[in-house]
Amino acid sequence: MTTFFGRTFVRQTDPSFRKTIKHQEYNCHVYVSSDQLAGVIFADEEYPSRVAFTLLNKVLDDFRVAYPSGAWRTAEVDNSCPLPKLDEFVAKYQDPHNADPLLKIMKDLDETKVILHKTIDSALERGQKLDELIDKSNDLSSMSKSFYKQSKDINKCSCAIL
Repeated sequence: MTTFFGRTFVRQTDPSFRKTIKHQEYNCHVYVSSDQLAGVIFADEEYPSRVAFTLLNKVLDDFRVAYPSGAWRTAEVDNSCPLPKLDEFVAKYQDPHNADPLLKIMKDLDETKVILHKTIDSALERGQKLDELIDKSNDLSSMSKSFYKQSKDINKCSCAIL
């Protein structure tokens, strides 16, 4: 089925264009280069299109190096032009965050943002606690002044009685 859909989608894609076609719960990423060499990747919806097209470019470039001067044009459809590095590419791109430096940076930034939000929240919480301590300190200070005045007044009264 993937071969049939892949060929159909390649025929619908103009040379030098990229296209992502949704089919059921999958996205089919198609790239037809200007020399008519085409690549197709079926991936789930969460897989980033940018990474899929990067993988397609690498595979097609590697294929051109392995079969220079358009030798693939005369090859039969039965996979008579195998690409040994294909398994290596597929293994590397299983996790798009490890394969694509930009996605990795974005993931790291998201993690940093979460940590930063937690830090800010805890700092704000500490700030609220500091405000409470300042209020309590002010209350204690005014109470101690009141106590000092009262004790001074009582001390004057007790001195006058003696």
